[in-house]
Amino acid sequence: MIEDYFRQVEVLLSAANIVHSTSITYDKRSASIGFIRGILYFLDESQLHLREFVNVEYGVERYMYVYHYQRSGGTLVFRYDNAPHFPALPTFPHHKHERSDTNIIAASPSDLQAVLNEIHSLIETSLL
Repeated sequence: MIEDYFRQVEVLLSAANIVHSTSITYDKRSASIGFIRGILYFLDESQLHLREFVNVEYGVERYMYVYHYQRSGGTLVFRYDNAPHFPALPTFPHHKHERSDTNIIAASPSDLQAVLNEIHSLIETSLL
């Protein structure tokens, strides 16, 4: 059920000690399909803007996802998404924007846990 997935996301966010606040909306579209949109605010004032359109009927299938991580001033650090606009990449449609919208690399499909782990490493490194 999509409500179970929404609860899993909430548990994940509450366990992330680098997150100081969130603004998340959950939109149930059917018993197994839902849309999540929101912003996570981190201790260093950076932000993660996220969107997921998921079907959890047979596992977790992300029809659409965007994980856009930026510094407090709005500078892009990275963005994972699966918009189908780089067909030459071997991981099409999955890709990652690094530090600009012109530096695009192949990337495996991502999820919120992996993105939070990456952000945790970046914040930990910058705070040392």
